[in-house]
Amino acid sequence: MANFIELKNVTKIFGTRKAQALQLLQRGIGKEEILKQTGATVGVNQVSLTVKQGELFVLMGLSGSGKSTLLRCLNRLVEPTSGLIRIDDTDILSLSKKDLLRFRQTKMAMVFQHFALLPHRTVVENVAFGLELQNVSKADRLRIAREKLSLVGLEEWADYYPEDLSGGMQQRVGLARALANDPDILLMDEAFSALDPLIREDMQTELLQLQHRLHKTVVFITHDLNEALRLGDRIALMKDGQIIQCGTPDDIVSNPANEYVARFVRGVDLTKVLVAADVMKRPSPLLRLKDGPRVALRTLRDAGLSSGFVIDDARTLQGIVSVDALVTAVAEKKLSVSECSLEDVTPVRKDTSLDALLHRIVHSKYPLPVVDDKARLEGLILKSSILEALTSQGGEADAAATSTR
Repeated sequence: MANFIELKNVTKIFGTRKAQALQLLQRGIGKEEILKQTGATVGVNQVSLTVKQGELFVLMGLSGSGKSTLLRCLNRLVEPTSGLIRIDDTDILSLSKKDLLRFRQTKMAMVFQHFALLPHRTVVENVAFGLELQNVSKADRLRIAREKLSLVGLEEWADYYPEDLSGGMQQRVGLARALANDPDILLMDEAFSALDPLIREDMQTELLQLQHRLHKTVVFITHDLNEALRLGDRIALMKDGQIIQCGTPDDIVSNPANEYVARFVRGVDLTKVLVAADVMKRPSPLLRLKDGPRVALRTLRDAGLSSGFVIDDARTLQGIVSVDALVTAVAEKKLSVSECSLEDVTPVRKDTSLDALLHRIVHSKYPLPVVDDKARLEGLILKSSILEALTSQGGEADAAATSTR
């Protein structure tokens, strides 16, 4: 994927003595000392990052870390003090007010924490509101609005009013309204944080399903680590207006850049982060269909196993054979494992979450086989390998404590 959004040394300073504060910042003076000397507050501190086209990019951090300010710099709801912002080769900071308005209307849309629906308009009229501001004909804007409501599963609620909808449904309306302009970019500022936990999880699922179909470029703000890890293709963790670490969810959890990040991620629910590929072990020993039963027996006994996974020449998983079945095959003078009675086994994909695997592994008498898209055996998941992975403790509270030191 190509870079679609590019930020270079983006800085936002609030206050009257911005020029002096910026000079101090560029000299490496900390934000607390800058506040003391100038009375100015550093909201975003020389941030450089890229977001790829079609990526779901998460900005996260504790309250006051600068994530929402940075998000608003992207569409200039907050004017950066300095730096460069390019979106699809357009220099955002050079746009006139007229061109910026057009860019916002056609290129990006924003979904806020609070739904901001117009109570006197129906659901479909709320979704169509942005198109109305662009002078799209009534017939066309209502048609488009109904299409977007269908995308979020609310087509039957089009003629109701916001007060008739639950919180999660109202947030779906907000999402449909953002999609009505068919923007390339969705900016989502704590979009689900006001929802109850179960509804919030439903909305996360809804967003992932929409993203799978629409492939928008999404910049999503959250302070919730589990939400970030579930949604983000990549995550940028912020503190004091700076990016402390940027990487994939696995990078953030497995290789924290410093103590702050380590404390932040220590309490994460790893069952929702790690996938089968993260915990699988090398599949060994393996038996082949063409192996003789005596050879297979010896292989299993040398390994101290009572059964083994069987593959063909293409490494495609065929099933499980037990020592008892092999002993029977020897007695019956069978020539290969392919003539033995094999037990069927249901494999899992490499991207299956541990959360989805826990029930199966607990109740399975065998390790879980992990296969690729062509059903080739890639690894085995043992109960012990999952227990090894689930050793992290701590969390956001520790991160908050660190931030005050």
